[in-house]
Amino acid sequence: MTFKALAGIRVLDLTSVVVGPVCTWRLGQYGAEIIKVENPEGDLMRGLGGQSPTGQHSGAYLHLNRGKRNICLDLKKEGAMEVMNRLIESADVIVANMRPQALKKLGIDSETVRNKYPNKIYCLITGYGTDGPYAGMPTYDSVVQGVTGMAGLFLQRDGQPNYVPMLICDHVAGEISAGAILAAIAERNVSGKGCSIEVPMFETMATFVLQEHLAAQSFDPPVGPVGDLRLLSPHNKPVQTGDGWISFTVNTDPQVRAFLTVTGRNDLLSDERFNSVAARATNVKEWFAIRGAPLTHKSTQEWLDLLQSADIAAQACHTLATLPNDKHLKAVGLIQYEDHPTEGKTAAIRSSIKVDSAHPQLREPSQPKGWETRKLLEEMGYSTDEVAVLFAKGSAVTAAI
Repeated sequence: MTFKALAGIRVLDLTSVVVGPVCTWRLGQYGAEIIKVENPEGDLMRGLGGQSPTGQHSGAYLHLNRGKRNICLDLKKEGAMEVMNRLIESADVIVANMRPQALKKLGIDSETVRNKYPNKIYCLITGYGTDGPYAGMPTYDSVVQGVTGMAGLFLQRDGQPNYVPMLICDHVAGEISAGAILAAIAERNVSGKGCSIEVPMFETMATFVLQEHLAAQSFDPPVGPVGDLRLLSPHNKPVQTGDGWISFTVNTDPQVRAFLTVTGRNDLLSDERFNSVAARATNVKEWFAIRGAPLTHKSTQEWLDLLQSADIAAQACHTLATLPNDKHLKAVGLIQYEDHPTEGKTAAIRSSIKVDSAHPQLREPSQPKGWETRKLLEEMGYSTDEVAVLFAKGSAVTAAI
């Protein structure tokens, strides 16, 4: 099926790397037309994300930029800004993750655009917002993980700080931005007015950390130490089995009783330290030491059979090598294959969302830089001669295939 919730909405994508492309990719999943603008150097993620047959479509770029029409402009060259202005005029939504100073210098910042077009929705995704002492500073996902205390959670748990080894802040902030844009579109459908949205990664991710870990210090006066002590336990990790690792969680009293029984620790069933949610919250350190003890006397599959038969949430702990071959993911067809215009046979990750019992159809593969430059220029009313002039000046660039 084709998901048409945002059919007729045009999104101008002035983003690069991960956080912005995640946002516009999601809007594309909902049916919006996405026009991605790249400069002649191209989105850094084309190469930064790893190797590819042509060197221009890393795996990450491939997956985050599918379903987007690509136009390549050199805004330093004569005539390119006129093309940009026409693109802005034609768009319902503009999404940018460039630094505010650079956008203002080019005259494509939120204030300038919305003064001219009050009905536009302009979403700026920043590292630190436009207020406060960090405003305008450059940042990347790892820096945000550090400054929000995410990396420091590992310090408290393991004795040294660490990063989550995926661009989790970019993904979360990108999805939050897409949700804010959807809300703005719904509001505009009622009021007819656009708006300016700002999503700072620092505040967004700091909110997530504090919602979970401000904990007992959410009260004045505090009723205990900062941090969710369950999540910060050094035993809050996958548990080793005889041939691998297993992940499970037991929270309710029936789950705990079932877990103790299955793992042969019936002597603890009547232990007052562990026989209720409140008791386990008081004795977190001792409980997690029991919960996280190795289970090496049986295989992973044997433990899965026992735990799942007791209705305990449990699965094998995958690696990057084993995840694509997970029997469930293979059965539901999460990863499919297609022919890319320049990269040959490539993996395509379908939408994880179902609408009316069906997944939306895969949108077009990610495009080479400048793949639709000529077509978009013609759609905007440029004549054949005018297009030729823009190409000759280097103001617009077409795909070199």
